[in-house]
Amino acid sequence: MTLSIRRRFLKTGLFAASLLLSGAALAQSSSGVLRVSAIPDEAPTELQRKFKPLGEYLAKATGLKVEFTPVTDYAASVEGLINRKIDMVWFGGFTFVQANVRSKGQVTPLVQRAEDEKFRSVFITTQPGITKLEDLRGKTLSFGSESSTSGHLMPRSFLLAAKVNPDTDLKRVAFSGAHDATVAAVAGGKVDAGALNISVWEKLVEAKKVDPKEVRVFYTTPGYYDYNWTVRSDMDPALKKKITDAFLALDESTPEGKQILELQRATRFVPTKTANYAAIEAAARNAGLLK
Repeated sequence: MTLSIRRRFLKTGLFAASLLLSGAALAQSSSGVLRVSAIPDEAPTELQRKFKPLGEYLAKATGLKVEFTPVTDYAASVEGLINRKIDMVWFGGFTFVQANVRSKGQVTPLVQRAEDEKFRSVFITTQPGITKLEDLRGKTLSFGSESSTSGHLMPRSFLLAAKVNPDTDLKRVAFSGAHDATVAAVAGGKVDAGALNISVWEKLVEAKKVDPKEVRVFYTTPGYYDYNWTVRSDMDPALKKKITDAFLALDESTPEGKQILELQRATRFVPTKTANYAAIEAAARNAGLLK
């Protein structure tokens, strides 16, 4: 093959590849549907209620039909995004890390709530003898989902820092599957204590679904990065920008913005990046939860 033929072949191949890549990027929006999901850290009905006005807002901002696709567990949200069954997911910090590692860096976090820059977990109990993490030795404890950042990974990390190994120092460790289920387990006497994210705890207290005089917080963790909205890295850049801009434009001074932000328990959304979750990844590897 002559040099000129090889060059012509190379140019043709690059042009064909560029067409394939652009076609893949546009495929998400060509169907006219943006498929959105969220980790099931609360009851399905609550997730749907929280998302409805946000979905309508995003539909106006993108010109696409926005569909909320519930998933059965945390792992399904990761696989759904990677396998192109979902276009955008509300991840916890740990699930984002799992998706990033599983996809070899082919997912992009777009935005997070300002509150997620210093998110916290709380440990709760009904037992008067439990006042600090060290008091959990020999007791029973419920985490949320095994893949939950605020309901498992970070609480486990802070327990280990307090020289309490959940696997050897506690009588029994349970996984409730969701933050509200953890509260129910503690309130119902199924376990001595539980760990969950502070946002759900405060929401349940405000809604009077739990009495803080009976179920009390005995430890609040230091802050860490948590939830974000993530898409696949090959999403059409124009669509990424529309979605990002829509979140950043949410303003509590408008009726629509106020409703959405209140439901999302956010004061505002801010840009985020993969590097923000390096500490979460390190904690997961240290705890043996990420191979």
